[in-house]
Order: sequence, then C-alpha cells, then structure tokens
Amino acid sequence: MNNNDFLPIILGSDENAYGNVRLIHEAYGIKPLLLCSRLLIPTMNSKLFDLVRIDDFDRDDVFPGALLSVLEGQASKGRKLIVIPCSDYYAGMLSRHYDKFKGLIANRFISHELLDTLDTKDKFYKLCEQYGLDYPKTIVCEPHEREKALEHMDFQFPIIVKPENSNAYDYLHSQFEGKKKVFFFKSKDEYFTMVRSMNKSAYMGKLIIQEFIPGEDSSMRVINSFSNNDGVVKMMCLGQPVLEEYAPKTLGNYAAIISRSDMAIYRKIKEFLENIGYVGYSNIDMKYDSRTGKYMLFEINPRLGRSSFFVRAAGLNMITAMIDQVVYGKNTDCVYGNGTGLWTNVPRTVLRKYVTEPALAAEIKGLYKEKKVLYSIWYKKDLNLKRIIRISRYYYSHVKNFKHYYFDKKQANAVSDKQRLHS
Repeated sequence: MNNNDFLPIILGSDENAYGNVRLIHEAYGIKPLLLCSRLLIPTMNSKLFDLVRIDDFDRDDVFPGALLSVLEGQASKGRKLIVIPCSDYYAGMLSRHYDKFKGLIANRFISHELLDTLDTKDKFYKLCEQYGLDYPKTIVCEPHEREKALEHMDFQFPIIVKPENSNAYDYLHSQFEGKKKVFFFKSKDEYFTMVRSMNKSAYMGKLIIQEFIPGEDSSMRVINSFSNNDGVVKMMCLGQPVLEEYAPKTLGNYAAIISRSDMAIYRKIKEFLENIGYVGYSNIDMKYDSRTGKYMLFEINPRLGRSSFFVRAAGLNMITAMIDQVVYGKNTDCVYGNGTGLWTNVPRTVLRKYVTEPALAAEIKGLYKEKKVLYSIWYKKDLNLKRIIRISRYYYSHVKNFKHYYFDKKQANAVSDKQRLHS
C-alpha cells in the first residue's frame, strides 16, 4: 500500500469535512485537497489539508466546470482520485453532473434518478412501502398549498414541518423571519405564522408536514453505511443520539451519539440499500415509535453526516472502508459496528444538564471515565494557538445556545398523549 496511490478531494468546510480530513490523516497521514467557497470555523487554522477556494462553488452553474478543472489537473499525477461530498447539495451536484467526471473519479455516486426518488418524500415513502419499511404519516405540499395543507391532515398536533431539503441551495439562501432547519408546532396558529412569513420569501420548494413521533432525542437512531461501486454494503454502524441541537439553524442536528449494534436493523437496511442499487455513503435517520414498537424511517442522505464521527467512536473508519474497495479492490465481508463509544459536539457540561434519562446519564459518565469519548474538531495532532482559541469559542457557544433555545420534548409527548385520549 502506497499513500501516493490516491488523492482524496473533500467538498465542503464544515464539521463533516473536518471529520473526514481527520479520518484520512489518522489512517494514511496524507493531506487531501479541500474545495470550498469559504472556510467555516471547523476547518479554520488547520494544517491537515491543502485548500482550494472557488468562488460560488456551491452554485450549479459553477460547480461542474470548477471540479472538472481540478480533477483534470490532478489526473496527470497518476493517482486515483476520490471525491467526498460533505453536504446534500454537493452530493446532488455530483449525481447530476457525474457524466462529466466519469473516468476521472474512482468512487461512484447514486444516479440522479435514485437521488430524486430519495429527495422527493412522496417518491421515497412509496419506495419504503415497496420494501416494507415504516415511515411517519406525511403531507407533501407545493408552495401554493401551504395555507390549505392542514385541511388534509389525518394526524394530530404537535407536528414537524420542514422544507423538502433543508440543505438545498434555494432554502439555504432564502431569508424570512423565524427561519429554521426544522419547525416544531403545537398549534395551527404557530404553523400559519411561519407559513405566511415563508410565503414572503423566495423559497418555492415543497414543504413536508409530518406527525410528531413521541419520544425524546434518545428515541432517534442513525445508521451510516458504505456501499461499494457494485452496490454491495461493506460497512455499517448504528448510533443512538442522546441529544440533539436546538438553535434555529441547526435544530434537529445531532449533538451527541453513542455507537450501538443491532443486527436486525443492520440486516433490514442492508437488504434495502442493495435492492435499490445504492452506491457510496449513506446516512439514514429513523426514530423508534413506542406506540407501535417500529422504527420510522425519516430520510436517507447521500453522504456521511456531520455527526458521522460516531462511527470512529465505535472503532471503525468509514474512509478506509471506501479506499480498501475502490482503490485496492479488496473484497471483504461487510463490517458491522459493535463497539460502544460516545461522540459529542458539545461540552460535557451540556450533556450533564440536558441528558436527563438516568441510565443514559450514567452510561455517558462511564464512557468519560473509560476515555471512550471523541470530538470531531478537537484533534491533538492539529492544534495551534489560533485554532485552539477559535475552536474553544465555537465549542463553548453551545452552552449559551442550549440555555436560550432548549425545550423539553416530554411536554410534546404529553400533548400528543392527551390528544389521542380525546380523539
């Protein structure tokens, strides 16, 4: 194995991008190229990558030509080129424009047709029905249907409302009062206030309205997987989120995850991914519904998640899974995560205050004691004074954010139970 056999190219500059850069450094000790329009805090003052800044790189009319130019410039050096998107819109543009890069990139991505199926919730849930996967009751409404959508709702408040793709370019760049990544509403009035504000903006995408599945943050589950170029799953890792984020721009993102193992879930998701011909990385969110004993599938994201470092806490490296397959042609059996470790994006003081389930709080305390805790952006081999200061401010800002934005989902569960009793 020669570390000059391949060059990883990272698209993005957030926690996910830094996590992937770190995985590459841990496994191979090499510097990837990092392509982005601007550096975000998690990747600032880092020495682990070579930076290529490209103005408007996240625009669909700029991305293909800019990436092609980089790939052609590197192809002559005789290394296999691996491209790793760190957001939905980069993953989407890779799928849409893949024909332009064919022959230059060693790893593959899902087809534009499959991506459209996964991104379009009504199509995605039909796919779930076809393969026996459960999902929440959902309404998908067009922009002109937003104010009348609740007339067709066959479930009770509270509800979850979100743009069809909160990471899509048009939503990221839209502006309106009260904008969030995900909305949680207890009443019609709250919903209409948001919708009327949204209707004044430039956002013209679909809106997803879903029943709220009772349960706190720890009822969520997340699976990260890698499927090789032939669509065979080669690595899977399950995580149990123990805390989500609550600030408007990051609401619903995972703040801390304990890695778990469940072969029944692994087998079901593996069969699904292989049946639909999935290739590359996948990040799957689901929630355990205590009313039915079933896991309700929310979405499949065509890339590793920003919290994907929880896989490393389980003792696995998703990057080596891909390199082994697409660079060195190793045909190994699927590796399933079965180690237990804690990944967290927030300080310990936040976990102490907001993870209130006694068993989980005790487990977290034990994992700290056993030193089985990882933080994506704190890496001892990439620290300098400027980075320490910048990351410390960013890291501890979560204390203030939780104090300001946190709300107790137990109250939502109580509201939901009360409504069912009276329905």
